[in-house]
Amino acid sequence: MLITRKVEFSASHVCRLPQLSEQENRELFGLAANPNGHGHNYVLEVSLEGEPDAVTGMVLDLKELKEILMRQVVEPYDHRFLNYEVPPFDHVVPTTENIARDIWQRLEPHLTDSRRRLHTVRVYETPDLYVDYCGGEPCSA
Repeated sequence: MLITRKVEFSASHVCRLPQLSEQENRELFGLAANPNGHGHNYVLEVSLEGEPDAVTGMVLDLKELKEILMRQVVEPYDHRFLNYEVPPFDHVVPTTENIARDIWQRLEPHLTDSRRRLHTVRVYETPDLYVDYCGGEPCSA
């Protein structure tokens, strides 16, 4: 069984590599390379896989899942300039792919145990652009 919880956060970022020239960054990252940055209203969906507990009937209490998401992702990310305020983005380009991977790494230790596992982190940068990350494994339903 899969359960999914959604949260939102707003953050700004710039996609550029310091070792590249302005022109090289623009060619590689387009408008996202603007040194002043730009922002998004991100939507995060986190899915857990597991069997419901025999007593509670839940894979994980959704209130507890929301609290973990707020503490591990929303609080550190929301209204931040990722490149300057949220490690590892001081040295990793904050693409949607890298954001999804970082969120997985923040959540996995809190959500995986003998009864359940983190299945998918889905990060929407815009309503029509999202990345699924499944801990380095192929993502499947």
